[in-house]
Amino acid sequence: MASMTPEDAAAAAQAAADTAKSAAQTAGEAATAAQGFADQAADAIGGAVHAATGGAIDPFVFRLAIFVLAIFVGYYVVWSVTPALHTPLMSVTNAISSVIVVGALLAVGVSVADAVSGGSTLSKVFGFLALILASVNIFGGFLVTQRMLAMYKKKEKA
Repeated sequence: MASMTPEDAAAAAQAAADTAKSAAQTAGEAATAAQGFADQAADAIGGAVHAATGGAIDPFVFRLAIFVLAIFVGYYVVWSVTPALHTPLMSVTNAISSVIVVGALLAVGVSVADAVSGGSTLSKVFGFLALILASVNIFGGFLVTQRMLAMYKKKEKA
């Protein structure tokens, strides 16, 4: 069996990195497109309900109902995940929460946010709450991941 030279290994690693980068860009574009479609669908459905009921249902109430339904669906989806997939699920949750932390930091402390939002105290309060909740979520996710990975380690004999 022939061994791989360092140059071949570096070329293979670079090719793998390029493939991963391309896949990540494609996934990002797909996620952006899906978010756009979801926003358009929500606006269209909200407009249709508003028109059909003659304005009897407030769009805020309609979107709040969708949010509450999403909470229930998310709960049942997460609890139906097999234990073998919990660690990757927590990793994704931590990645999402880290993006929330960046947005919350912008809402709380950056002067650019003051220029855009007019320095609203309410936006700073919500940003602070988002920062606290996302930080707790990240910390808890790492604890759960650490505990699950510890389950796979061999126990030391005393």
